[in-house]
Amino acid sequence: MRVLLLGANGYLGRHVADRLLADPAVQLTALGRGDDADVRFDLASGSPGALTRFLNAVHPGVVINCAGAVRGGARELTRHNTIAVATVCESLRRSSCGARLVQIGCASEYGPAQSGSSTAEDAVPRPGGPYGVSKLAATELVLGSDLDAVVLRVFSPAGPGTPAGSPLGRLAEAMRRAMQAGDSELKLSGLGVQRDFVDVRDVARAVHAASLSAAQGVVNIGTGRAVRLRDAAALLGRVAGYGGAVHELEPGHPRGGLAGPGGDHLGLQPAFPYPDGCGSWQQADVRTARDRLGWRPRINLEESLADIWMEAACRI
Repeated sequence: MRVLLLGANGYLGRHVADRLLADPAVQLTALGRGDDADVRFDLASGSPGALTRFLNAVHPGVVINCAGAVRGGARELTRHNTIAVATVCESLRRSSCGARLVQIGCASEYGPAQSGSSTAEDAVPRPGGPYGVSKLAATELVLGSDLDAVVLRVFSPAGPGTPAGSPLGRLAEAMRRAMQAGDSELKLSGLGVQRDFVDVRDVARAVHAASLSAAQGVVNIGTGRAVRLRDAAALLGRVAGYGGAVHELEPGHPRGGLAGPGGDHLGLQPAFPYPDGCGSWQQADVRTARDRLGWRPRINLEESLADIWMEAACRI
């Protein structure tokens, strides 16, 4: 099976590439903006015609799109998350390869959810910020393209390579600094948020499974269990051997906030107080992934946090 992977050098893309390279039946070609890509191409500015010619030459059976942006203003997010996907869809429609498309979406497309609920794929999306809007627009383009396509809505990925600007990345860095300085207290804001953390290697397994399946439409990828960030901090403290106390600052406090994808603090007070636009609670209904992909998460949060901590500790 020849697979074309878009965004192979990103957080998710690197793990997807590793998973595909471990399958001897896969012939992998990576396309991206970096020098390490097999073929350099900018989806946000390149023409559908040029990409169509490449697709016809390579003739992949599957195209996996992990490319995109999580930071920046609305215009930049639209370029990299929406226009880029429009280019991919148009190129696939024009090409003769007939490839299946696996598009990586995100839980920010859903927006805030009621506390205690599990969000299923038929929930009405109400994204609370430009990132979620740009990703939802990409999903709608894929679903309306008439291609053989599936969109994996990934909830909160965690594990090795977690970006330093993500909530868990910032948490690990704050704890590293506290241990380095010998501080017996760690004061942070935004610890009340609850998210469905899924290990990035399990996400890569889901992408691999989706590329081999006949599933179409939207499929949630998560664990089905929301975890309070405060509890994740306590678990990280045990993994790291941090003996100090973790205290939560009041929302909007100028010190110690955990930043999300856009680098904003989690403890601010606008209508959607968390940078991903998902409010205080999000939890996936993962029955569709189980039934249509034969996929279940395998790696628990403690192992994910141990890997995050190992990378943070190496910076001491």
